[in-house]
Amino acid sequence: MQRLSLALVLAFCSGAALAAINLNTATKDELVALSGIGPAKAQAILDYRKAHGPFKSIEEVKDVKGIGAKRFEKLKGELTVVGVSAKPAGNPAAKAAGAPQRSAKGEVTAAVRREVPEGAKP
Repeated sequence: MQRLSLALVLAFCSGAALAAINLNTATKDELVALSGIGPAKAQAILDYRKAHGPFKSIEEVKDVKGIGAKRFEKLKGELTVVGVSAKPAGNPAAKAAGAPQRSAKGEVTAAVRREVPEGAKP
């Protein structure tokens, strides 16, 4: 029975050690646990995420100051960006119909006015 318990504990621990860190939800402590990431780089990742929003791919972490191609190559097996949905490119039908375009802040950036003949459905 002890051997079975020990085997289960070891299997669980080894699986947890191989789990990838989600760049979009990781805490500073979780980031510091990554190889080659100290408190300053972990904070830089958090600051980047706060300024730019969720990471869309693990490759985007290379845009964080201090994380270059070499460091990324060492880290990429430990990283993930699970749970990120890509921003929709927009509704082409709405654009064609003259719907106003909006910036990331929701401001109307350009509006196209389309004349609809009287009695016609818009």
